Amino acid sequence: MTELVVRIGTRSSELALRQARQVAAALAERGVASELVEYTTIGDRILDRPLNAIGEKGLFTAELEADLIAGRTDCAVHSLKDLPTADPDGLTIVALLEREDPRDALVVGPNTTARTLLELPKGAKVGTSSLRRRAQLRALRPDFDVCELRGNVGTRLRKIDAGEVDAALLAAAGLRRLGLGDRIVAFMDPPDWISAPGQGAIAVQARANDARMTAILVALDHAHTRFAVTAERALLAALEGGCQVPIGACTTYEVKYGPMLHGIIASIDGVSVVRGGLPINAADPASSGRELARQLHAAGGAGILEELREELAATAAARAAEKAAAQGAT
Repeated sequence: MTELVVRIGTRSSELALRQARQVAAALAERGVASELVEYTTIGDRILDRPLNAIGEKGLFTAELEADLIAGRTDCAVHSLKDLPTADPDGLTIVALLEREDPRDALVVGPNTTARTLLELPKGAKVGTSSLRRRAQLRALRPDFDVCELRGNVGTRLRKIDAGEVDAALLAAAGLRRLGLGDRIVAFMDPPDWISAPGQGAIAVQARANDARMTAILVALDHAHTRFAVTAERALLAALEGGCQVPIGACTTYEVKYGPMLHGIIASIDGVSVVRGGLPINAADPASSGRELARQLHAAGGAGILEELREELAATAAARAAEKAAAQGAT
């Protein structure tokens, strides 16, 4: 009988490969062989535009999911924060590995002596590719020159070191997984700073009808991680958010209240910000996500989201007009 070799779909960036190899190692510990199948996604190929300007869903996941559905791979490994909250037809998240540090982290260039955001000089150039980070930066320090900073972790660090920006915010989890934790000069702590829903968690996706693969992969699932990210992603889903909307959600663990869910909705310019938090229902974490979303919506988040969606619709219309004009000129 031919030995089963699990084909693992992964992006080809160094961080994605580290995460996929973590899954491969966990499978090997259980006596299951695997091989990596690498992909370059649309989000990896288009680096000259902000993520929200590309106008595509699944920027870092679509190619992997298409081949998984087609049976060319057996599972796919993703950073959970890259996955939309709704599973594509026929696919499901079978396992979530134990979460790394979910916080954002401050990294500075060689000529920057500041060790916190507040210590950065007036007008400092701070890089990020995230609308959520951009909004919170502008809310905290309206004087910052917030710059678009795209590329994989290594590329962004080289841009920082070359002086293109004075500082940048990156996910602490990615830096740590790459052995670059020494580049972190400060962590952005909740509830004052809210990270992305699911940040720091690795998701393993498989076909929903593949009972054999599900039985293999479910052993990798980390219950503590699933509990927290279920609440966070339920908030995001209830607000119909994505990478084009500055929404944050993260879980903390407090002596008095136990697990707490914190959330934020902000305008891109950071002028309008709505925050909130509540204890997570131990029996139904998703219900806590939905309830906090309701509270944020009622506290002013509805107006922020409506303005954002009007801006996005206008941007999409302009992009469509440009594409039509370009096609007409050829």
